[in-house]
Amino acid sequence: MQATAYTYDSETRSGSVLLDDGTPVEFGAAAFEAGGLRLLRPGQRVRIETEGQGAGMRITLVTLVTL
Repeated sequence: MQATAYTYDSETRSGSVLLDDGTPVEFGAAAFEAGGLRLLRPGQRVRIETEGQGAGMRITLVTLVTL
């Protein structure tokens, strides 16, 4: 699934993304580190993998979208 980076805190290595429907979903350091990223800027397109649905959705992986 794709989303847009919304927030990122380099100290905690966590942040949030906006799904294409505008829903914000937070991610923790483990999801960020699983993607091998070093930095994330708001507005970047990302690919995410998730577990669960609705309010229980959890992001397990964040990577950059590449063409």
